[in-house]
Amino acid sequence: MPRPSSARPERALSIAVHTPDRGAADVEASLAELERLAAGLGIRVVHRVVQRRPTANEPSLLGAGKLRELAALTGGPGEVAAGPAPADTPAAAGEVDLVLVDHELSPGQERHLRLALGVEVVDRTSLILRVFEQRARTPEARLQVEIARLLYETPRVRDDRSLGDREGGGGRASRGHSNVELAKQRNRARVAALRRELEGVEAARAQRTARRRDAPRVALVGYTNAGKSSLMRGLTGADAVVDDRPFVTLGTTVRALRPETTPRILVTDTVGFIDRLPHALVASFRSTLEEVRDASLLLFVVDAADPAWRRQLAVTRGVVDELGASSIPAIVVLNKIDRVPDRAALVSEMPDALAMSAHDRADVRALHARIAASLNT
Repeated sequence: MPRPSSARPERALSIAVHTPDRGAADVEASLAELERLAAGLGIRVVHRVVQRRPTANEPSLLGAGKLRELAALTGGPGEVAAGPAPADTPAAAGEVDLVLVDHELSPGQERHLRLALGVEVVDRTSLILRVFEQRARTPEARLQVEIARLLYETPRVRDDRSLGDREGGGGRASRGHSNVELAKQRNRARVAALRRELEGVEAARAQRTARRRDAPRVALVGYTNAGKSSLMRGLTGADAVVDDRPFVTLGTTVRALRPETTPRILVTDTVGFIDRLPHALVASFRSTLEEVRDASLLLFVVDAADPAWRRQLAVTRGVVDELGASSIPAIVVLNKIDRVPDRAALVSEMPDALAMSAHDRADVRALHARIAASLNT
């Protein structure tokens, strides 16, 4: 993905479409989340636009008038000119460097917006992939993210005119394959090679996991930035990375619960979830997330101070269901309770949950005791 050559932070315009099937609060929360993801990449949102539309499936996503209005900010033409599209988008001289869209765009929608606005257009899926690429540290995570990126990019491959109209053999009537098809073939071949490499890495991890299979295991699951890593540190003393940015932890960390119990209980921290997590990422990280399916107990970690915590808990439960782990016993942990103004109301709404702060030792001890009791150790 192209980046500006300037050293200054990228300036962005964020866009959301408010359709009848989405509430205003959900649209606002999702757009704010998109902007937090962008901030973690050093992208500064300087303009925000929400437009009511009957559907998000229109070719240009936005209305013609709104496109012209936004083109004044981006420096683009405000419409897609008739005739063949230019090979590359010219650099625009506007107030923003790129456009962030809080939807997954079709290849046609992305192209239409890019040509009309004259700047790079990054949809929600592409932005999440950028975050994952930046955060991937282990060889397994890097392989998983590259596979997901290639699966996302392959349908969006456009013709490279610098190579001429046709190139290579094969194809119908000996005309050769188009540049688009050749590029897609290379991507598919690369994905196949990466998957073979990933299988070897996963097999080695499965062997390590098999040695721990007899021990009861607790898996921390939750929305990104819910405080799972802080909780992991409190429960196990592990040197977990704690950072106020989304998706800092992409791998799986396993440590023993401390103080240790008899038998010993293992605690697993997994990758955080997010609303509309790209399917390619879920598929690529499926083997990593299988730690959830093999757990004896799940801790649904919730940022109780976030106004959108109910939606975030629903997203987490949805991913757990998708992994086939919905029947595993679970405890909801309302983390960051010290930041909640009306604690009594929250506890009344979720009487079976454990309200706590991962930074309060007494709260961590209470969770430790509840884990041990739940697993009868």
